[in-house]
Parts: sequence; C-alpha cells; structure tokens
Amino acid sequence: MKAYREQVRVVQEAGAQVIVMASRALARVARSPEDYARVYDAVLAEADAPVILHWLGTMFDPALAGYWGSADVAAATDVFVDLIRAHQSRVDGVKVSLLDADHEKGLRARLAALDPGSGPGAPGPVRLYTGDDFNYPELVVGDGRSHSDALLGIFAAIYPAASTALQALDAGHPDRAHAILASTELLGRHVFAAPTYYYKTGIAFLSWLNGAQEGFQMVGGLQSGRSVAHLVALVRLADRAGLLLDPDLAARRTRTFLDANGVTR
Repeated sequence: MKAYREQVRVVQEAGAQVIVMASRALARVARSPEDYARVYDAVLAEADAPVILHWLGTMFDPALAGYWGSADVAAATDVFVDLIRAHQSRVDGVKVSLLDADHEKGLRARLAALDPGSGPGAPGPVRLYTGDDFNYPELVVGDGRSHSDALLGIFAAIYPAASTALQALDAGHPDRAHAILASTELLGRHVFAAPTYYYKTGIAFLSWLNGAQEGFQMVGGLQSGRSVAHLVALVRLADRAGLLLDPDLAARRTRTFLDANGVTR
C-alpha cells in the first residue's frame, strides 16, 4: 500500500493524471473483497484529482486472477462498482481490459446510472475507457446513446487508421468511423490472440516493419513470444488494412526476418 500511495504522489507532482493499475502484489495477498476496499480506500485518499482505475483481465496477466476478491466476473463487478460509488468524486473513469463487449456495455450502463449529485464539487459521470482490443469498433463508436472512450493497446499498431476514425467521429460521421476501425479488427484480434500477454511482440514487430525502430529486439527476449507463422500472418493483415506505411521497407525487413529464421522463400 505504501508503494501504491508513493507512486500516486510522484505522478501527481509531475502534473500527470493518475491511472491506478491492477496490482500483482495485491492479488497475491488479498483474501477478500474487503482487502481490496481497504487498499483502494487508502490509495484514492491520496488523489488530489480524479483518477482512472484499471481492471486488467487474466488474459493479459494470469497473476491477476481473482482481482476484486472473486474469480466470478459478475461478483467482482459488483465489488468494483461499489468501490467506484464510494469514491465517485475521485474517479474520472475506469479502464476495463476483459475482452468481453457484453460485460463492458453492462458495466457502462451501471456507471451511467450512478447518481452524479449536484452543486459545486459534486462527482461527475464516471467514464468507461475500453481496453477491449477485440471489439473496439462497436464499443468506441457506440450506439448513438452511449460509447466507451478509447484507451487501447492496439492503437499503437493502428494509429493512422485510429486517428482518421476519431476525426470522423468528431465530424459527426460515426458510420465512417466504424468502417475505418472495422477494417483493422482482424489485425487487432490477431495481435491480441491467446496467449494475449504476448501482444507487445506483434506491436513491436509492426513498429519495426514501419521503420520506427532499428531492430526487432525486446527486453527479456520477448521478441520470441510469437511464432514466425504468427508474425507472417500479421504482415499480411497489416498490409490488407493499409497499415504498412512504407511497403518496400516492410517487404525488405520481412525478408530479413525470414532469412534470419531459416525460412526458405
């Protein structure tokens, strides 16, 4: 808890918004929902501006199993909503990374139903920032009544398309925005396919293909987290989505990668 609170202070002193990430250490020692409530009560008491709470699913980090005190997602969601309700004035929004569009829509509706209060200092509506890298087109564009805000890992890979789509949304063209994001959905599902915690390998590989880095090496040898076949399929999907910014460079680097891995062309 002390480390959590110290990090909140460091981020605030730097002038940035605090995002309270899910904690492996807390997941390891907590034995009940009350343990989570006690820790988050203390952490949120340090916040001098509304924060974002992050709920990261086990597909991203197996060490977070049973977060919020239950392996049952419905029970964990009840605990999560109760925590937000108790600290609504200190919570700007929540980022949910469970890869479950129906669950996210249900949680979004529950957050929208929280009493925003009235008068100076009253808590505002709690936003839902989607971390669903499978279903982001429908969640970000929404249904005309509600939507999730984008805070997505896949945007690191599809940023040209994402920028164009968000500009279309701002201009009042949701159908165009959805079509642009949907054109990248197969790529997103491939990059974040199980085991999902290796998604960074695909993002780094695409970054290398597009010339943003000189080599395809990652800390801890994570570049080996995906197979050659997986990465070759990623090249094809990125090309189909128009996300290879310099096709000739991408082709040369793909050939270099295949040669280095002993693949006969």
